[in-house]
Amino acid sequence: MPNAKRIIADLRLYARGDIRAKTYVYNTLLAPVFMMLAFGAIFSFFSGSGSGPVNVYLQNRDSGQISTRFIDALNSTGTLRVILVSTSENLTQYLSAQSAPDGVVIPVDFSSNYEAAEPVNVTVYGNPSSSSSAIVGATVSGVINAFNLGRYGGSPIISMSQTTFNPEVHKYIDFLVPGLFGMCILLGPMQTLLLTSSEYKKAKLFKQLSLTPITKTEWLVSKAIWYTFMTALSFPLMVAVGIILFGAHILLTVWLIPFLILGPILFTSFGMLAGTLTKDPGAASGVFMITVLPMLLLSGVFYPLASMPLCLQYAAHVLPLTYVIEGLNAVMIYNNYTLAAIDIAVLAMITLIFFVAAARLFNWRED
Repeated sequence: MPNAKRIIADLRLYARGDIRAKTYVYNTLLAPVFMMLAFGAIFSFFSGSGSGPVNVYLQNRDSGQISTRFIDALNSTGTLRVILVSTSENLTQYLSAQSAPDGVVIPVDFSSNYEAAEPVNVTVYGNPSSSSSAIVGATVSGVINAFNLGRYGGSPIISMSQTTFNPEVHKYIDFLVPGLFGMCILLGPMQTLLLTSSEYKKAKLFKQLSLTPITKTEWLVSKAIWYTFMTALSFPLMVAVGIILFGAHILLTVWLIPFLILGPILFTSFGMLAGTLTKDPGAASGVFMITVLPMLLLSGVFYPLASMPLCLQYAAHVLPLTYVIEGLNAVMIYNNYTLAAIDIAVLAMITLIFFVAAARLFNWRED
């Protein structure tokens, strides 16, 4: 059974060393704030300045060739980028999840009705106040006219109905706040524990610790408590910068607490576990890049997972950071507590596995 007195004594010693190391305080508290300032300023400046194709989410309920040709025609205009949505999805809910007002539904029997010269209607979702919706409506209408003119001399076989859809639109900064904070939850414990492990091994400090009453579990618990505390300090700073300076619209609820606790414990354990592979600082840097880089690229740090190809979304859910950021997004942006509860359950399971593995596999008596 872990001894609380030994844990507190080690925690005080470790915390005192970190506080005296000014670079650690900077990396933990100030660097995340500067990162938020930099990324927030960059994306605030460039947001909306692009002139590329407009994303439109299209649900094709038809199985014929004419609907395929119709989609190809929309894509070939150069003004739209068609993103296909599964017919099993509720399109309006899907659009809300993407914070997107623009969607198109191709109905069942679109191809057969068109070939039989029977009326068929394409539904376009859009927000009248949005410039993108105006582009989508005009482009779809133009393609419909081309199909009618090409086959039936302009007879309105295919018609278009427009439906107003005005979801709560999230800005990029809304996704950036939880994404960057998830990155900080990852980097602080992982980087420090990996470097600490390699330096302690090189200086034979673990051998000396093995001769004291403190156990590996107690040593790991004290580190987890420390990084959880530092996470709790850095979180309000990052959120304040995002809200006050960049107008981020995010929700703050008690549902955030499990992520602020489980995240640091998970990556403290992961860092110690990864430390079993290193014997010097050089090797620690290599292990750090191999373990951390995929999570930074695929876990939704800089952009929502939903905007990634489906194969990458599946790959992302193998990575533990994904469940931290996905859960933070569910709570802070979408108010989706069902998804948050699932992420908390997965995180709790992964954290327990990593913690037990780290405490058992880390050998601080090795030469």
